[in-house]
Amino acid sequence: MSKYYVFFTRNILPQPNVASLVQVAHSANATANLGYPTVLVYLRKGWKALNPIDLIHPFQPRKPDAKLAQTYNLQDKLKVADLPVPWPIDLTNSKWTSSSTIVSKYYLPIHLLKSTKIVHTRDWNFVKAAIKNGIPAIYEHHHHEDKKFESEIVSNPLFQIAVTVADTVRNSAIENGMPPNKIITLHNGFNHLFLERQVEAARNWREQLLIDGREHLAVYAGGLYPFKGVDMLVDVAKELPSMQFAIAGGDPSQVTAYQQLAKDKQANNIKFLGYLPQNQLASFLQAADVLTHPHCLTPAASFTSPLKFFDYMASGTPIVATEIASLMEFKSSKIAATWCAPDNPQQFAQSIRDCLVKYPRKVAGYASTIEFVRQFSWENRIEKILSYVGDEVRSQIIN
Repeated sequence: MSKYYVFFTRNILPQPNVASLVQVAHSANATANLGYPTVLVYLRKGWKALNPIDLIHPFQPRKPDAKLAQTYNLQDKLKVADLPVPWPIDLTNSKWTSSSTIVSKYYLPIHLLKSTKIVHTRDWNFVKAAIKNGIPAIYEHHHHEDKKFESEIVSNPLFQIAVTVADTVRNSAIENGMPPNKIITLHNGFNHLFLERQVEAARNWREQLLIDGREHLAVYAGGLYPFKGVDMLVDVAKELPSMQFAIAGGDPSQVTAYQQLAKDKQANNIKFLGYLPQNQLASFLQAADVLTHPHCLTPAASFTSPLKFFDYMASGTPIVATEIASLMEFKSSKIAATWCAPDNPQQFAQSIRDCLVKYPRKVAGYASTIEFVRQFSWENRIEKILSYVGDEVRSQIIN
């Protein structure tokens, strides 16, 4: 019987606009790319979860279907398994009718235990269940939380390591009971497919988007939220009417709301394209003259490790970024980027002008940026995490 490195999320996949799920999928994909037998486990709800055969034999690893693979740019080494969670699970606020209980009390000890070498998850309940069932565990902890970490779990030899993306989150976890030697800080990463040059597809994007005689294209790809600076980008676009702005991301309601905001502010040079699957995003980024990262100075700015920043660097396209705490270490790096203070649309617009002069568009991208970002591949991140795993557990994973 095959035994797997199991990534678990208590969510339905795919959900393309949820950054945390992109991170989980890319981490699992990278682990499989490194040669470890890996399965990404998630939930299946609704009518599709009512098949009685699936309830009896729920853990059936298989290749991802085309939709899932295209959404997250998954390669063919990764396997996936969706656990059925039928009605009325999660409809009421009860411990005994929650998906967490079903997974931890039924699926894990009965169906996953015999096929699992190690678990890797953001789900603390799943970590606890794994350790109680004798399975080594890696915990991803990316946000500040008030919960206390149980000493019997974090001090257990089976608890390998907790991984966060910012020192501020690491510090708060330690205050809540996480042993300092059991938590490390590692940035997020990028899918190595973003390094592949897509010259023709990038040219097509420019032909499609550069209209009304405009010659330069500024791109944003990410969540459509005010704290990420998208509202400010509308103001920036109005400051630069001779430049075309293209925004990828968001659900239909968000796209409609921002289209109306641009109309209200008479910013006629900004297009909201909605969600783009990962397999189209690389060429979109490569098409730009400049990539925008306008994150506002909010509490999230102190701990975010934005996925899009690493995708931006992998594209080799010049970047205009705001000076938020979580990105300041990159300011001194040899990447094609200009920096400015947050929450200032006029200064951001000027930084775009400066960037266009200092870093004119290169079809092949800026080699210094591409070379720098290689250290942040998801594969490298997994290797670093595994270096903190105990020798005995690591040897079982490798073999």
